[in-house]
Amino acid sequence: MPQVSVRGKLIEHAETVFRRQGFNGASVADITNAAGVPKGSFYNHFKSKQELAAEIVRRYSRGTDVTMLAGEGLSAVERLRAHFAAQASRTSSTGVEYGCLLMTMASEGPTVGDEVGTVVRRSLAAWVGVLAPVIEEGQRSGEITSQEPASDLAAFLIDAFEGAGLRGKATRDEDAAMRSLNLALNAIKA
Repeated sequence: MPQVSVRGKLIEHAETVFRRQGFNGASVADITNAAGVPKGSFYNHFKSKQELAAEIVRRYSRGTDVTMLAGEGLSAVERLRAHFAAQASRTSSTGVEYGCLLMTMASEGPTVGDEVGTVVRRSLAAWVGVLAPVIEEGQRSGEITSQEPASDLAAFLIDAFEGAGLRGKATRDEDAAMRSLNLALNAIKA
């Protein structure tokens, strides 16, 4: 079995550290301790904690399963629900009390730095970008309201899901995000 590189160990363990402690609560020492590597080795692979966090957010976003959005034989609303259910399951598998990594980083706002903030904004825009065509399809079929632009409705669904996810993080309510998402899906039906 090939050995994982020091860089790989840092990336692998940093997501958990950032998810559990947040960006500001996590130190380089916390990350290197979790990875089981010397603290000095961190700077051989990353110029800063921000650079590592940006890489972790990109990695997290690339790992988002969007396959069910193309699900044949399902309505647009059913595909959207399946996509968000997969996201809820992903968050639940790492601990609802720690929430979604993307929202953890987003919630720390300007203190995460420009590099991380830019990656978070791009990730959210990309998420809207994959949801909007499904919503447009639902609008054309008459299933989803056409009173608002598809991109605004996509952002609304993300906001409802992630906002409730933050509440669920605080209350340890694993179902909060999906309950809110289901209400939002009902609200956008035609």
